[in-house]
Amino acid sequence: MSATHTQAPSTEQSFASVSTDASEPESPLARLTPEQLEQLSREFDAIHEEVYADLGERDSRYIRATIRLHRQLVLAARGLLLGSRYRPVWLAGTASLSLAKILENMEIGHNVMHGQWDWMNDPDINSQTWDWDTASPADAWRHSHNYEHHTFTNIRGKDRDLGYEIMRIDPHQRWHPVYLLQPLYNLLLMGFFEWGVAVHDLNRGAIHSGEKSKEQVIGELKAIGAKARGQIVKDYIAFPALAALASLVASRGSLESSRRSFKTTLAANFTANIVRNVWAYSIIFCGHFPDQTYTFSEQEVADETRGGWYVRQLLGAANIDGGPLFHLLAGNLSFQVEHHLYPDMPSSRYAEIAPRVRDICRRYGLPYNTGPLHKQLGTVHRTILRLAFPGGKVRPKPGPYRPDAV
Repeated sequence: MSATHTQAPSTEQSFASVSTDASEPESPLARLTPEQLEQLSREFDAIHEEVYADLGERDSRYIRATIRLHRQLVLAARGLLLGSRYRPVWLAGTASLSLAKILENMEIGHNVMHGQWDWMNDPDINSQTWDWDTASPADAWRHSHNYEHHTFTNIRGKDRDLGYEIMRIDPHQRWHPVYLLQPLYNLLLMGFFEWGVAVHDLNRGAIHSGEKSKEQVIGELKAIGAKARGQIVKDYIAFPALAALASLVASRGSLESSRRSFKTTLAANFTANIVRNVWAYSIIFCGHFPDQTYTFSEQEVADETRGGWYVRQLLGAANIDGGPLFHLLAGNLSFQVEHHLYPDMPSSRYAEIAPRVRDICRRYGLPYNTGPLHKQLGTVHRTILRLAFPGGKVRPKPGPYRPDAV
């Protein structure tokens, strides 16, 4: 049996020759005149310019304090896990390490590598020098995410983040029998999200088409291998061994106590990685795949203006309601609408500009997609389950933003 019958089609193949449903809702993008799009563009540009003109000491204090908090959480976790053979200490250490990994992945790594803090001219807190504690090599992620995803956001056949090339999350995608398994491998992706992203960055379609040379693929695989080796050694060998040694000394040579400390520390590190992966998956999927968001054909955006680009970003993203702590742990990607409008803006400013973005939505009759975590995540999993089977229709979309409806 050929490979085309045993694996999901590539992004381009997946959306090829799929007719649109005449009953699907009209995109709000089609209802705006060129004059309205031009004016909208000026208003969104003005927000960006005003924020950048105001960046300064309080912003740099924020990111430095966040990095410092992450390091303190790591030190606390590693110290506690030296006593991981005691259950209460294990729980405290695992919780601290989970929070540290979430903070480093979401609010620090993702946003620093987006270039949000490059304006500081700090050689360490810089998009081109920062690396993060995940399996994805920085260079590969910056290309697949910063360039591909944020340029071609929700354009069918162009944005490889639509279903990450392995899931059918849009009715426009041609159904394939392999999608029957997507509820299962969706659960695996949730638990091992960092590894899924690393493999996704390889670009399976480019490999199959020959766009990527064998040498380039080998180089990227080596980079993933180096990141994987570093993580495995750190979390599953070095720190468990350190805890085992500490236990051996504290117990005056008890090998049983030492072995138990090694196992419990390894389990704590594994648990913290799973917690981080599930959290990152949940926030990112909620921001992109709730069925209130729109996708676009290449024809719809063929002559896209700056205003059209802004509207596409707004329609293709969804926010998650929450308080300050929730937004911090979400990397402020709970403001996914604002992030897609301004991917290079410091994440700490998204909450400030959100009311102005909502006001533009109100005046131009555009939706502003937001909702609690359980609702947004529920629609994501409903879509993944529903579209595992043939057929499926585009879900109803939200109407224009109205302040009294929020």
